[in-house]
Amino acid sequence: MNHSQWKTRRTRKLLGESAEESPAYVEAGYAFALGQAVYDRRTELGLSQTELARRAGMTQPQISNIEGGDSVPTLPLLTRLAKALDASLTIDLDDDASAFVFTAHGGDEPGDVQSGGHSSVA
Repeated sequence: MNHSQWKTRRTRKLLGESAEESPAYVEAGYAFALGQAVYDRRTELGLSQTELARRAGMTQPQISNIEGGDSVPTLPLLTRLAKALDASLTIDLDDDASAFVFTAHGGDEPGDVQSGGHSSVA
């Protein structure tokens, strides 16, 4: 096949064609969305990756890998991250609208979102 005939997944969807997603593609989307949610909450709190790592009992490179979408954390690790970010983590895994939302505890921090938190969608 000639490269000029290739269509991206997005182009296929826009044309109404079938755009099947491999399991690896879906997992990468989840990892990226989770990483974005961690980054958003961490920066909202004004924390460095090093400080978040300290709070969560991790290393800075581990935080960097999570924020970069390079790893999929276990449930116990997600629990530690949520606690270190002083937030609850809600995960919604729907086919087309998966989301990761950190919702701040208390609501008296500067920069808190009144609607309940930041959402990152896969």
